[in-house]
Amino acid sequence: MKRFAIVLGLAVMLPLAAAAECASVSAGDLTVTGAWSRATIGTARPAVFYVEIRNDGETGDRLTGIDTPVAAMPMLHRTVVKDGVASMPHAEAIDIPAGETVSLAPGGYHGMLMELTAPLAEGETFPVVLRFERAGSVEIDAPVLSIRAQGAECDAAG
Repeated sequence: MKRFAIVLGLAVMLPLAAAAECASVSAGDLTVTGAWSRATIGTARPAVFYVEIRNDGETGDRLTGIDTPVAAMPMLHRTVVKDGVASMPHAEAIDIPAGETVSLAPGGYHGMLMELTAPLAEGETFPVVLRFERAGSVEIDAPVLSIRAQGAECDAAG
């Protein structure tokens, strides 16, 4: 009976987790989808935030910043590899060209969540506000995936 309860619980929870990973919100011509982060061990090291932004308009926009209650210093960064050495400099803004999709993803642009207010635990979600130059602000919930996760699984939703 206990085994059945566990299987039933997983059957109910897994689709909900997938739905959270594939949440989509719009602001003007922009659609923000697939937000996610990785679980952390403690608060001493920064966390990351990833998302996909699609611009269906005829005018470009720019992501100028992010805010979240889980970090005192959320910033935009870009991974750069030069002479075999990776660095993550601050990005003042990220261009979202008209008719294109920009991904904040491992190995490229990403949100760096510094000075965490609490550890990020797998299975939780937290809100992130993305600030755009033209479209204004939009809030999306970011599910916290495994510490080894490589991305949200939004193929069926997007």
